[in-house]
Amino acid sequence: MKDSIILYPALGRGHLVSMVELGRLILTHHPSLSITILILTPPANTAVTTFGCDDTEQYLAAVTITTPAITFHHIPPAPVPITLPPHILSLELCRFSHQHLRHFITSLSQSSNLKAIIMDFFNYSAKHVTNNLKIPTYYYYTSCASSLAVFFQLPTIHQTTTKSIKDLNTELHIPGLPKILPSELPREVQDRMSHSYKLYLDIATSMRDSDGVIINTCDVIESRVINALSDGLCLPEPELTTPHVFCIGPVISAPCQDDVNGCLKWLDSQPSQSVVLLSFGSLGRFSKGQLKEMAIGLEKSEQRFLWVLRSKLDGADSEEEPSMDELLPEGFLERTKERGMVVRNWAPQVKILSHDSVGGFVTHCGWNSVLEAVREGVPMVTWPLYGEQKLNRVILVQEMKVALELKESKDGFVSATELGERVKELMDSEKGKEIRQIIFKMKIGATEAREKGGSSSAAFQRLVQLFKT
Repeated sequence: MKDSIILYPALGRGHLVSMVELGRLILTHHPSLSITILILTPPANTAVTTFGCDDTEQYLAAVTITTPAITFHHIPPAPVPITLPPHILSLELCRFSHQHLRHFITSLSQSSNLKAIIMDFFNYSAKHVTNNLKIPTYYYYTSCASSLAVFFQLPTIHQTTTKSIKDLNTELHIPGLPKILPSELPREVQDRMSHSYKLYLDIATSMRDSDGVIINTCDVIESRVINALSDGLCLPEPELTTPHVFCIGPVISAPCQDDVNGCLKWLDSQPSQSVVLLSFGSLGRFSKGQLKEMAIGLEKSEQRFLWVLRSKLDGADSEEEPSMDELLPEGFLERTKERGMVVRNWAPQVKILSHDSVGGFVTHCGWNSVLEAVREGVPMVTWPLYGEQKLNRVILVQEMKVALELKESKDGFVSATELGERVKELMDSEKGKEIRQIIFKMKIGATEAREKGGSSSAAFQRLVQLFKT
């Protein structure tokens, strides 16, 4: 019988694409494997607006043609309330799908040698099924090793304190990391009594007890914390053993070829390394006041810019898109037309960052975006918005030293002056040049890590060898 593994992404296009790229990478090292990717089905009326799944079937068809060793299995929709927040909805969908998962694993095991299941940490509850069936279970952690080290500490923090994290008046000392303030941890774990805190505590406990964690990073990017994880320093309890850690990155999704907004053509006409990209991910939304402040800041900076502006406003209920005139200061587009471009909603970010004209990146610090910037050697200005992004900012600025920190007010508002000064500093100062030199060396190291004999290639060989035994 043929050896096989199951990949189990969380709900959403981004999670699915990450797992597909992981599957393709596994096949380059172990081409005789058969890979099945499970697809969670969201409740009706949530797929397009919440999870960006409107073209998923087209994407799956394309993968099936190009990589026939990967097959897809759709899990039927589960009866969960659609009013749940997106990340909680994904957790609950997985939980309600345990019976189907158990049936599918049992069926697959009759026709192949099932070697392992690799799942997104949002699907952690499925480990109850895999444990019962004695299936080796790994997690694919698509954020940085630094946030994993903090995550591993969460049960320890819970056991050794009685306060919520938001009420701790002390710095957190995590092996391999700079000092972390409690406020720099994700909002979801701040309140000890919240539902999300309990969920993340369960996730962390489950991951600590897994067969291994695959991380989208590499030694040259996060050497200190990777060494701390490998040496078992991030699990202080003597009775616990750190699961195997496989740092196999940077794994970047294949770039989209479309240039529907014409931004790549516009970049062709700009000088080398002269343009700063502003892009904040699919959930990066701002108020009208913040958008206008950003525009004023860009104008003040006197730098060339390409700004991907999301039409959906922060806190807005209406799906109707405001006009550019409503969102931006009067005359802004006309005054900046010689050195700036604003595109609505989407742009081919991977292609843009690889363009010779791009020399800086104002980012929300999502880890995929960070890896894309590192791979192309583009220095950053950090503007974290949600999730673990404040923690990522600490790593980018203090540990990796490849970014400048953007200061915000207590309510998260960034002034035009602050944005303008940081953009100008990144693009036109000695500090900016230093950061550019550091990230260029990191780019070379990250490329070498994936090549034969590199640290990421070696980590992947160790992982795949486990599937062959």
